[in-house]
Amino acid sequence: MESKRPITDWLPITKKELEARGWDELDVIIVSGDAYVDHPAFGAAVIGRIIESEGFRVGIIPQPNWRDDLRDFKKFGRPRLFFGVTSGCMDSMVNHYTANKRRRSNDAYTPGGQGGFRPDYATTVYSKILKELYPDVPVVIGGVEASLRRVTHYDYWSDTLKPSILNSSNADLLIYGMGEQPLRDILRLLDKGVSFSGLNSIPQTAFLVDRKAETPKNKNWETIELSSHEKCERDKKAFAANFKHVEQESNKLKANRIVQASGDWKVVINPPYYTMTEKEMDQSFDLPYTRLPHPKYRNRGDIPAYEMIKFSINMHRGCFGGCSFCTISAHQGKFIASRSQKSIMKEVEEVTNLPDFKGYISDLGGPSANMYGMKGKIQSICDKCVSPSCIHPVVCSNLDTDHSQMTEIYRKVDRHPKVKKAFVGSGIRYDLLVESYNKEVNKSIDAYMHQLVDRHVSGRLKVAPEHTADETLRVMRKPSFKHFHEFKRKFDRINKKLNKKQQLIPYFISSHPGCEEADMADLAAETKDLGFQLEQVQDFTPTPMTVATVIYYSGYHPYTMRKMYVAKSAQEKKAQHLFFFWHKRENQQRIKDKLVNQGRMDLANRLLGKSQKRAVYTRDQEYGKAQPDKTPKWLRDKRKNQKKRR
Repeated sequence: MESKRPITDWLPITKKELEARGWDELDVIIVSGDAYVDHPAFGAAVIGRIIESEGFRVGIIPQPNWRDDLRDFKKFGRPRLFFGVTSGCMDSMVNHYTANKRRRSNDAYTPGGQGGFRPDYATTVYSKILKELYPDVPVVIGGVEASLRRVTHYDYWSDTLKPSILNSSNADLLIYGMGEQPLRDILRLLDKGVSFSGLNSIPQTAFLVDRKAETPKNKNWETIELSSHEKCERDKKAFAANFKHVEQESNKLKANRIVQASGDWKVVINPPYYTMTEKEMDQSFDLPYTRLPHPKYRNRGDIPAYEMIKFSINMHRGCFGGCSFCTISAHQGKFIASRSQKSIMKEVEEVTNLPDFKGYISDLGGPSANMYGMKGKIQSICDKCVSPSCIHPVVCSNLDTDHSQMTEIYRKVDRHPKVKKAFVGSGIRYDLLVESYNKEVNKSIDAYMHQLVDRHVSGRLKVAPEHTADETLRVMRKPSFKHFHEFKRKFDRINKKLNKKQQLIPYFISSHPGCEEADMADLAAETKDLGFQLEQVQDFTPTPMTVATVIYYSGYHPYTMRKMYVAKSAQEKKAQHLFFFWHKRENQQRIKDKLVNQGRMDLANRLLGKSQKRAVYTRDQEYGKAQPDKTPKWLRDKRKNQKKRR
């Protein structure tokens, strides 16, 4: 099918494709660290299609070579308006390194999964190259990497405090968050002849001004001045205190402007736009995407990130969970922006018409699958809210947690003649589905749970309790583990009623700020009692612009300024991670010695004694590939006979 489509169905990525459209110049050139996939899940494609929809000529330079004569950066020449730069769908350092700072050999956003096609700190590298080649052409940076590094931030991989990415990249303007709204306004103003220096009143943007100069006036916004970058370097408490303002202003519907001095400059961060409306969301998702990788990659292998989502449907953006280790709300916002049912069903139809569609939609979801359509009951209350989470420490009484819209969409998709099964592959917020955690329980929750378990679980349902210790969970902004117990009982009860044998896949984190070794021992024992042997686990990775990262670097909680324990050394982290794998024989003596030394023989007996039959979850199973039992038949029969004799 790809070979039959004209190359002009994709945005141009070569000079030849530019000429095929009859163009000799571009208005905007996008430089991206990802391969070009023309799909609404890939940022460069979304931005490119929006620019196109506004009537401008746009091209993409995907994964340019930054180590040769820089011909990739020069192939289109200079754009009429500006260069747009992004590292891609991920922060390049998260993309490149594990939690232990080991270099990854693969890259999910590159054909064949090959690594090495983007630099570390890609946004900065690309931007500096462009400013050297075309010093008079404005550079606008955006995407996750730019968005989360817009103020002084801790960089885990260099173990240093870095200033705003605007300082290091030499870029002229930064768009943070999801960029559709500011981008449209920027394009329209530039087209009217407004200069780049005249764009200082665009919401959701950041820029530099001379440190000694007066901050541009705006009668609509109050200004909050943060501690300078230099003060943050001297004083970790000042850095921690800054973050409370950054997080609150990022998640307010009527926010203040933020200013921070750094070197010879001041970073000015304008408040965000109001949450996108249903109509605006539909505009972004209904653009004429081919939903396919560019044909040039045909012989280089599959792009893993695309293969994972090509039969999935993203129904909404944003997350009001506010988890302290997560960057979703920092980038997408805490208020939910949902698409219309019409737009969602239109995309379902497009997916079912793809040439290799076999009848299975891999995901009907979003950042958290069961937040679609949820918002405040009284909008004026939300307008004044400063809380980073709508569901911690309790579910807000103004939050409408009705699940009926989701149930309705699931049923509509289920009835589609070309859909055999539509799964919910995104993780769900189980705390929204249990009576013990919700003040106002409605019938829609039970109807949703029944529909979900009956028709949309691919044998395994992802949930993220993250920990079992209440103190650690409070730091994480997650509910008490007792609510997970209730959810599991509810899940098991529905499965039994439906005569299904489906499993929960729980996600857990070790070495999170506030978590001590004893908490991990309790986690191991608690999950063992529930019948789990955990494989899908991770060590905490500090990423810019999260509460947990601020605590990790500074040692202080930014909201209480209370000193907190943090596992930092490789030895401390390894000791915590060990408890995930208590069931491995080679770990058991070490775990026993640790617990005995701590006077916790009771926990040692509970953890290492005999227990009920356990469910084992492997990484392969998480991705839907069940591991076959490779035990020889003669040995299985022998064990079976031994059990009978006992």
